[in-house]
Amino acid sequence: MTARIVIAGTNSGAGKTTVATGLIGALAAAGHTVQGFKVGPDFIDPSYHALASGRPGRNLDAFLAGPELIAPLFAHGAAGADVSVIEGVMGLFDGASGRGELASTAHVAKLLGAPVVLVVNGAAMARSAAAVIHGFATFDPDLSVGGVIFNQVGSAIHAELLAEAAATVGIPVLGSLHRDDRLAVPERHLGLIPAGEREGHNRELLGRLAASVAAAVDLDAIVALARSAPPLRVPPWSAAGATGSEPDRARAERAGADRAGADRAPVRIAVARGPAFSFHYQENLELLTAAGAELCDVDPTVDPTLPAGSDALLLAGGFPEVYGGALAANTTLRAEIRAFPGPILAECGGLLYLGERLDGAEMCGRLPLSAEMAGRLTLGYREAVAASSTPWLAAGTAVRGHEFHYSSARYRDDPAPAWELAGRGRDGIVDGAVQAGYLHVHWAAYPEIPGRFVAAARSRLTAP
Repeated sequence: MTARIVIAGTNSGAGKTTVATGLIGALAAAGHTVQGFKVGPDFIDPSYHALASGRPGRNLDAFLAGPELIAPLFAHGAAGADVSVIEGVMGLFDGASGRGELASTAHVAKLLGAPVVLVVNGAAMARSAAAVIHGFATFDPDLSVGGVIFNQVGSAIHAELLAEAAATVGIPVLGSLHRDDRLAVPERHLGLIPAGEREGHNRELLGRLAASVAAAVDLDAIVALARSAPPLRVPPWSAAGATGSEPDRARAERAGADRAGADRAPVRIAVARGPAFSFHYQENLELLTAAGAELCDVDPTVDPTLPAGSDALLLAGGFPEVYGGALAANTTLRAEIRAFPGPILAECGGLLYLGERLDGAEMCGRLPLSAEMAGRLTLGYREAVAASSTPWLAAGTAVRGHEFHYSSARYRDDPAPAWELAGRGRDGIVDGAVQAGYLHVHWAAYPEIPGRFVAAARSRLTAP
């Protein structure tokens, strides 16, 4: 099983993303095949992991996918890598509010039997670091904290003082990163700017970051610690197995049924990509492919039409508010989406794009809503129930998801809602073959959703 290590922080802002991404890049430059993971529902940090590693970034979320899927999802994503770097979320022990350790970095580390490296922001701290490290290392005796990396260190003397503090509690210092404004990753209202938006600039940034980590961190010690993780004896998660596509296809072929040809008919799903729509869980895309879909990218900021022969449309989240001008200017694509007859599934940014206006800019006009950027962030895990039926999701179906947006939507009339969120009311809209809402769902826990979405597209394709 792949060597694995968790990069955790004492709190948000300690420097987890800097250390984890730099470590991925440094290990890759040293000849390792590295897989990056992110604890929690974050879409943006995995984009930096992917750029640094050359492999898809992946998430490990014990709330969205369930604790039982964490190890199988890890085994699937880590296949072919010799070391995996798992970036934590918030502080080491912070998880789903009011649910104890659920979905915390510590929870995921224990589910994987992975050693933890604690990132401590050393700014304005010296001997007090010993108390911080001691508290984190001893709070949960089932967790293995194998080392510390100090971030934002002011000088060589400061690094020595912090190392002396760590030595008093017996935790090895694996590295000290000095303050360097050149390594700052650009941010906007939802956090870091996705890596793909400024790929050339970010490749240069990640190169500097990897070099800094390689110079400041004991990579051999990191790899040795990662290899100390015990074997993880679980079968890898499989998109084909989750959708049941393999046995279904085998049965159809054995039976020689007339329907077999229809089941294998090509289903083309247009997937919104580009700078405005980049929030995709890798497993969601794999599930669609396993169910028999051919995924065809479309960038609504520049592509004038959907891919030829598109049978369905997937509009994920992203930053349509940032690219509202380009989206509005692409009138031909907006008109095509407004009249598109196939199934459409949209999350968050996709919901806004399907509406009539976003901050005054014209959108597709497919749904009776307008949206504006709000002054505060709506963020959190959600328990949800499908409020209205679609061909791929029956009303009353319960799912777990999360919200992450600064916008607010106003609906005309009284449309059928997509979701009923526990304690929060309605979300989104179902209108014919369209399901759209703010809720993000990781389909690994609900493989029937992508399977039925593909089936809905196929039924349209094969209808007489």
